[in-house]
Amino acid sequence: MADLQDDLRTAASADGEFDELAEPYPDEGLVTSEPYEPVSDPDDAPMTRARAILAAHPVADGYNGLPWALKRLSWYDLQDGESTVDTDVPRLRSGHVGALFWSLHLPEGLDGDRAVGATLEHLDLAKTIVRTCEEGLRPACTAGQVADARNCGRVAVLLGPAGAAALGDSLGILRQLHLLGLRVLTLTGVSWASDAGLTRFGEEVVREMNRLGVIADLSGASAQTLRRALSLSRAPVLCSRSAARSLRPHPANLPDDLLAELGAAKGLCLVPLTAEQAGPTVRDVADHLDHIRDVAGAHCVGLSGTYDSGAAHPQELADTSCYPRLVAELLRRGWEEADVAQLTWGNVQRVLRGADFTARAAQQRREPSTATISELDG
Repeated sequence: MADLQDDLRTAASADGEFDELAEPYPDEGLVTSEPYEPVSDPDDAPMTRARAILAAHPVADGYNGLPWALKRLSWYDLQDGESTVDTDVPRLRSGHVGALFWSLHLPEGLDGDRAVGATLEHLDLAKTIVRTCEEGLRPACTAGQVADARNCGRVAVLLGPAGAAALGDSLGILRQLHLLGLRVLTLTGVSWASDAGLTRFGEEVVREMNRLGVIADLSGASAQTLRRALSLSRAPVLCSRSAARSLRPHPANLPDDLLAELGAAKGLCLVPLTAEQAGPTVRDVADHLDHIRDVAGAHCVGLSGTYDSGAAHPQELADTSCYPRLVAELLRRGWEEADVAQLTWGNVQRVLRGADFTARAAQQRREPSTATISELDG
């Protein structure tokens, strides 16, 4: 039962509206970085170099709360500029942002059918926003679609993370959310992913996520859940909003031992640009990036703006236009251009490719799971 249905054979997967452009993923390059060629002059000022690097390797921002922030507005204009939020198309372009993960997290206290319904409404709102801003934004599900959006001068929008409560303890609902575009799910706040770790049903959820190509987000998860997910998942996992606990003791930040394990598993730690988790200045954020790179490796670190999530941001990082300031600070500290390119773009693309590849392989040997929480957890 612990490896339920792993021996069952082929099932074709249906692609959703956000996945209609998917194409086969090649075997090579699953976890390795693409070859890097310098794009800036080492003699240029750090800000000039930062903009040159970001023009070639833009930011893939791992967490943005714009849909929920726009929900309270009766009218907005993202294309020309919207001063009531931290994110709009002009500032995304100024900050060299090439991709955004839009959070579908809900207010605390929603569970069961209410959480499922609220997540569906949130998905509908997010898709509506993309459709009304098609000159600046483009929906994406795969690494290839993200790259295509960037090459067309659009910012790729990926849907997720959503909270685990959105599943309503049903793998069928997980599949339908995937068809609607969901690409990241946070494994916290439910009975099957708790402080005690993953239950048997929680393990089956991870397997089904691997089969679909939904990425596991472990920010805020217990150490037991994180370690079990790392050992179980065939696809890379990520932590959408986690900095270094040794530098700032926030409960969502990761201790060094877990950072090392995440790095060894080719996972990804997306450092949030919030004063609460990273510190009040751009230098504090850079300290976390330095530390995680040293402990887990350059392949394990990325950026999570957490803009429009209600969080306070460090000085000089007030909105999505400010990423060049952070990259310039890293260059002053001696970061190699190749490491910066991994941080901003390459690592997220690697995780997306890994999720794609794992899903295509799993669909050749595993039927959609029909397991229920009552069958596995009692």
